[in-house]
Amino acid sequence: MKTIILSAGRGSRLLPLTETRPKCLLPVGETTVLGRQLDTLEAAGVSEAVVVTGFMTALVEDEVARRSGPMPVTTMFNPFFQIADNLASCWMVRDHMDGDFLLINGDTLFEAALLEDVLNSPHELPVQVTIDRKSAYDSDDMKVQLDGSRLRAIGKSLPPERADAESIGMLRFTGEGPAIYRAKLEQMMRTQDGVSQWFLKAIDAIASTTGQVGTFSIEGRRWNEVDTVEDYEGIDGYFKT
Repeated sequence: MKTIILSAGRGSRLLPLTETRPKCLLPVGETTVLGRQLDTLEAAGVSEAVVVTGFMTALVEDEVARRSGPMPVTTMFNPFFQIADNLASCWMVRDHMDGDFLLINGDTLFEAALLEDVLNSPHELPVQVTIDRKSAYDSDDMKVQLDGSRLRAIGKSLPPERADAESIGMLRFTGEGPAIYRAKLEQMMRTQDGVSQWFLKAIDAIASTTGQVGTFSIEGRRWNEVDTVEDYEGIDGYFKT
């Protein structure tokens, strides 16, 4: 299965750590956030990875070029990264959505067992959002509302008290899923505010209009989002070994 990684952003909430490098290249143990992602994907037998770049793209391209493993890794530069959100990054790489694929945030660290669970999970619906649960949610969480395991809504603006879980930033598209998502990308990018939308806004729209978005819980597995300095300083020691 192919994997697309959204790594175009600078990570302004991580300043000054991202003054001279994008957040996907922040050190994690002996590698970087991106390096850790690619190593885990390669070990799981993922067929190919495509990294969408933006801020300081040359540094990311150099990181990819230094890899020598069996998994092919290519980059796609998003020249609009300074004025657009990550829906535009998905639109830039839509031609790679030509078969089953994973879509991963460039700031999500995940253990091998989590990835294996997602890859081997049942193909019940064509679009699947990976979720985790905790006792309480805040305004910064990518919150989800569920109907059983089916996604009803997703977004940071959902009321925390009405959230059933949170998205970890890893989605799987199978069967008709890639075509459904490409069509929604094309539709949304033709609107006036398309470039300012998050890629999960398209997932929310698909869920509300078709009901074809499922979820898969990875409760108990290790993962970290690296969105703020506090997040970075609190990375699970597992990822640093």
